[in-house]
Amino acid sequence: MDFKSRFDLDGRVALVTGGASGLGLAMAEAVASAGAKVVIADLDGEAAANLAETFLKKGFLASAQTVNIAQAGAAADLVTTIVAEHGKLDIAFANAGISGGPGPFTEAGNLETSSAERWQQVLDVNLTGVFATIQAAAGPMRAQRWGRIIVTASSAGFRADPMVGYSYVATKAAVINLVKQAAIDLARFNVMVNAIAPGPFRTNIGGGRMHDAETEQQFAQSLPLGRVGTPEEIGGAALLLASEASSFITGAIIPVDGGAIAW
Repeated sequence: MDFKSRFDLDGRVALVTGGASGLGLAMAEAVASAGAKVVIADLDGEAAANLAETFLKKGFLASAQTVNIAQAGAAADLVTTIVAEHGKLDIAFANAGISGGPGPFTEAGNLETSSAERWQQVLDVNLTGVFATIQAAAGPMRAQRWGRIIVTASSAGFRADPMVGYSYVATKAAVINLVKQAAIDLARFNVMVNAIAPGPFRTNIGGGRMHDAETEQQFAQSLPLGRVGTPEEIGGAALLLASEASSFITGAIIPVDGGAIAW
């Protein structure tokens, strides 16, 4: 058997929400390097367009869309546009997400100070936006009886984490069961639904907290590996779950977390 060919995405069309930076960028590059046509969708349309241009210069196939995934109907409109332009949608990374702010390890993140407004904003993006993306992507995938949906969960969805906000741990716990529910629903259509659960990574979520050496060290000390992740380290799991190599994997939550949930 040619195992290498099972990771080949030549001819596939992939969507990555929140794809212009951080883990989304790494996911987009991973599948683009395997041959997929990648649609980089992001609230920052200029950054998405610049990344698509960079990918094209590398010989990848890429385009950009501006989207606020928290807006009602935005995910459905995005998928409609992709199918109109490319004829199909094979792979969808529901990656767009925002920080819940500091956790209860600081006074700014305890129960008394947690913001109701921020709570709703995080739910709108991290949970409702993810559900809308899954729901929209499932349509063309059901019709063609092949699809891969990959959700960005978090190690914070498995356990309490005093380093991150209430809304973040709540939404990430919720999407874990959302993935399992959708996996059951879509299995008969040969659509695999899985999640990647990152631990602490050096990205710009939360306003670039990992650029603060002290904060990064706090996160690093919470991990068996003793360091935070770098975005390119998410690419292997992304490529696996986007490809034919995951043909018997659905409803799985794959930690890429430096051992965070192994404690």
